[in-house]
Order: sequence, then structure tokens, then C-alpha cells
Amino acid sequence: MRLVFAGTPEVAVPALDAIAASRHELVGVVTRPDAPSGRGRKLVASPVALRAEALGVPVLKPDHPRDPEFQAALAALEPDCCPVVAYGALLPQSALDLVPHGWVNLHFSCLPAWRGAAPVQHAVWAGDELTGATTFRIVKAMDAGPTFGVMTERIRPTDTAGDLLGRLAEGGAGLLVSTLDHLEDGTIEAREQPEDGISFAPKITVEDAGVDWTEPAVAVDRRVRACTPAPGAWTFHEGERLKLGPVTPTDEAGIAPGTLEVRKQEVLVGTATTAVRLGEVKPFGKKQMVAADWARGVRLASGVRLGDPA
Repeated sequence: MRLVFAGTPEVAVPALDAIAASRHELVGVVTRPDAPSGRGRKLVASPVALRAEALGVPVLKPDHPRDPEFQAALAALEPDCCPVVAYGALLPQSALDLVPHGWVNLHFSCLPAWRGAAPVQHAVWAGDELTGATTFRIVKAMDAGPTFGVMTERIRPTDTAGDLLGRLAEGGAGLLVSTLDHLEDGTIEAREQPEDGISFAPKITVEDAGVDWTEPAVAVDRRVRACTPAPGAWTFHEGERLKLGPVTPTDEAGIAPGTLEVRKQEVLVGTATTAVRLGEVKPFGKKQMVAADWARGVRLASGVRLGDPA
């Protein structure tokens, strides 16, 4: 089949590479426009755009896929199918109708669970034991199209959202290529998603990532892992935000929620149940460092409370 791939972030690159190496003909790539990045706010191409250019594949960067100029350019490429991974823009019906085999999306959950922008983060946060990836045909309703294939992946106790997404991106790339192979051969049929089991995974904001130390240790652990690496978990220390890497739940009881216990080689924080051990932290305006080193550097004493904005 002639394919035009749509995707934007780094997580979409494994699928792009897998398609480029497959039996199919990759005739173009669609990605989001170059975006400001870094202190200088210079315009930077997306990871998918950079990889496509390295592969020598034409790249389209529409402001919005409803733009007539983009749709004309897409039609000129004559794709049979458009595989999609984390493209980042809603596709209008006029664009969906341009492609005979439709737009086939790789979504990082076992649909109909966790429809939306942040399925991996929500699966970690909810404490799910199992997640996966699904290929489905895109329709107007969000992540509600009929499905082709699914893979599953166990969520490990220490997985961050980044860890899990990395594994799903690699495994999902194979699932997507397999789906495209079967579509070309006519050996796969899309099945409507069941009405039961639907859950939603909206984007997680910076405010959502603020740790609530009055929650149990297990909930604190899940929030931090779900928000790692983005948007990044945080708490307040002396009125400024302290960014938090993954924490480790302990059996230590008797420390009040948000209260620090500083030891020679570790820093504990109380929760509603048992304490958690801080891993790495990033104070405002400083580099990321081991929590014990941070505590020594600022001469932190036990009994200090985290979480108070002022």
C-alpha cells in the first residue's frame, strides 16, 4: 500500500521507522508545524519531521488538517491508508474521506479503556496492572472507531509513564505494521468497540501533578510515576516549587503528612499512611540532584513541611 504517516513526538518515531522498513511504500509524512523550543525560543521541527527528512520522505506541516492546501497536497500523494501515532490535531471528516482504507491510529491503551490524550499516564495513576496498545480506524468521535488489533503490556511496580510509553511505542510499532499488512491482504476486519468498559484519559496538567501528601503512600507513588517525565511531579518547599522524581514507598510509620525526616543517606516524607523516600529532586533554579545531597546543601532539618505554598 501507499502510505502517508501522521505523527509528531518522539514516541511516534519507532512506528515511522517500522513502516519505512516494511513492504509498504511510504510516500509522505504529516506532522505538526515547527514549534518554539529552548531559551532562545527558536523554531524546531518535530522529532517525526526530523526523522522523515533523514529518510528522504516528503513532509507536510499544515497549521490544521482542514486546510484546503494540505488536503490537496495529501490527495496528490494518493495514499491508500494513513497510519497515525500521536499526531496531535483533530482530523476533520473531509480529511478522513480522502483515504480509501482510512486513517489507522495506534493508541496506547486497550480500547475502550482510556480514550484521550494521556492513556499511559492515567493507567499508571489508576494502578492498572495491565495496559497495551490498539489499532483502530479513526472516526469523528474521539478514539471511538472500530478496532483492528491489540497488544498487552504488564505495568511494572516501578514504571513511570515514560518507561511504559517507551515499551508500548516499540511493541505498538509492530502491531501497526501487522495491521497494515492484513489490511492490504484483506485478512482483517474492524470490530466496533464495546459500550462497556469505556474510560477517559484527558491531558494531565501541571496543576494535576502537584503532590497531595495527605493521600496514602501508594497514591503519592502513582501520581509521581504517572507524571514522570511530563508534566513532572512537584511540591512546595519554602514557597517555591520543588520538582520530584519517582519516590519509593516504605514501611516507616509515624511521620505526619508532608513532614520531612532527614537522615544521613535518605530523606523521607510522611503521607496519610507510611512515608515515602524521595529519589531525585530539582529545586527551583537548580539542577536535578539526589534528595540527600539537596538536604545537606540547604542544611535541611527533620520536621520541615513540604506542600505549603508560602
